Amino acid sequence: MRYTKYICEKVEFTRILQRYKAGKASIERRAVAAENWWKLRNSAEERRTHEKDGGFQAVSGWLHNVIVSKHADAMDAFPEPNILPREPDDRREARVLSKILPVILEQNAFEKTYSDGMWQKLKTGTGVYRVGWDAEKAGGLGDIAIERVDLLNVFWEPGVRDVQDSAYFFHTRLEDNDALAARYPELAGKLKGTGFAPTRFLYDDSVPVDGKTTVIDVYYKRRHQGRDVLHFCKYAGNTLLCSTENSDALRESAGETDFPRGLYGHGRYPFVFDSLFPIEGSPCGYGFIDLCRNAQTQIDMLQTAFLKNSMVGAVPRYFQRADGAVNEEEFLNLNNPIVHVSGNLGEDSLRIVDYRPLSGNYLEMRSSVINELRETSGNTETSAGLVNAGVTAASAIAALQEASGKGSRDATRASYRAYAEMIELCIELIRQFYDLPRQFRITGGLGLEQFVSFDNAGLRDQPLEGPEGVDLGLRRPVFDVRVIPQRGSAYTRMSQNELALQFYQLGFFSADRSDQALACMSMMEFEGKDELMQQLFYNGNLQKQLALYQQYALALTQKYEPDRAGALMAGITGHADRPVKAAAAGKRKTPREASHMERARARAAGASLPGDGR
Repeated sequence: MRYTKYICEKVEFTRILQRYKAGKASIERRAVAAENWWKLRNSAEERRTHEKDGGFQAVSGWLHNVIVSKHADAMDAFPEPNILPREPDDRREARVLSKILPVILEQNAFEKTYSDGMWQKLKTGTGVYRVGWDAEKAGGLGDIAIERVDLLNVFWEPGVRDVQDSAYFFHTRLEDNDALAARYPELAGKLKGTGFAPTRFLYDDSVPVDGKTTVIDVYYKRRHQGRDVLHFCKYAGNTLLCSTENSDALRESAGETDFPRGLYGHGRYPFVFDSLFPIEGSPCGYGFIDLCRNAQTQIDMLQTAFLKNSMVGAVPRYFQRADGAVNEEEFLNLNNPIVHVSGNLGEDSLRIVDYRPLSGNYLEMRSSVINELRETSGNTETSAGLVNAGVTAASAIAALQEASGKGSRDATRASYRAYAEMIELCIELIRQFYDLPRQFRITGGLGLEQFVSFDNAGLRDQPLEGPEGVDLGLRRPVFDVRVIPQRGSAYTRMSQNELALQFYQLGFFSADRSDQALACMSMMEFEGKDELMQQLFYNGNLQKQLALYQQYALALTQKYEPDRAGALMAGITGHADRPVKAAAAGKRKTPREASHMERARARAAGASLPGDGR
């Protein structure tokens, strides 16, 4: 009996899972509390630790606005992969991967997945993604699947900073019993109760759990011949549903020598964590709600007090003696012009309750707390496009906005690192599973639509040959992932357009000034600099070749057709050579000369064609 099946039958995995769940209890409490705050239910969270009166509680949206603004900054810098080869032989695969990977992400609706992951990251401090292979996609052909994962449904070894260092990694989900029994007949009659119960968010809807069972996916690594082999086990209750280690054992018993295969060839857990503010000893971080909810609570408490004070001033109250003679019903009815009293109305029969409006110091305190929240979160007025009245220069405004967005750009770079890791996993899945060609519609040069066919033939291990055919082993194509923004903010796009117009006005795009333009650009930094310098270098070389061919053509024309040299010179320089034309105008050619000139003209025309190859 294999080890995997043994520990499944003994519920060893579940015991480890319970220990992992206990280790991340504080993270789960913080995530649930952050979600409640996000839904503007922070007053409910506050009542757990502070006793409040039963009046109206103000719940403002300052912290909500911080998260919305940060999410907008992240989506403005939505990433796009640029695959770079490490060896010259892999350039073609790198170019094609740069084109087809965005198509694969689009087919997975990755923009929505990325948006949901950013919401999760900003609220709870950590976004989690899964990059795996779905054998049922593409009509059974299989394809890459990318999804956002609920932080409460994944478990890892307590104390590790990187989940790849965890001994086991668990992913749980609640599934309907009937659907499970239809997919796995061996579960018929064995599904009783939910089994392991992960923590859940406080949903607005009532989510029943009867008739459902928790399905547990277990990922773990085994060392084999100096490398990690990733294994996978799925079970529900005490019933094993599938196991890659048992499949490897069957292949071994059948005499296959290429075991173990494991789940994925890259040997890594297919989960990527993107933390906002990292903490030691955990792959998770904390978010803006953890950082700013204290200031948000202060704002709400002050706002509640201000509203109650304003209501006291707007609706005055009165003291009435028990033996007072005022008709209370008529007094409270504002439509009655006359209020009846019994007996004498003394000054102490009805007296207004004193009201003292709040001084400006309290309002300044509230403004101070709001500014504290803005400064702490980096969501200042400048980042929102507002500047002081004294700042009017466009360059000064741009500099202030650029400086105020440092925090958002730092968080975006962290997300780019997680995105690059996801792209690396996608490349490894393509290397492993794209045995059959796939068709992709991509955007080619000049924005033209193209259709390409791609498989993993160029990504597989390739033999290396040394001198005299000596076998040097295998080479695996490896690529670097450079992440660039797919579309920048409106200000970034405007700056890029203005820079391009300035280059055009200064003559940077003139082919005869390419050397000066390249020297100037080598000292500059802007997006797309390398591509522009390559284009200018190519245009400059092309202009030099054209000038050389024109000189050849002019020399041949002056030798064999001097009467046409002036016209050719005018076409090249824009100035006609009048003396040559005048001298040639009065000269008549004999038939023999005309035939000789025709042949020379043909040779000159052929020599003046650049890139003709003759």
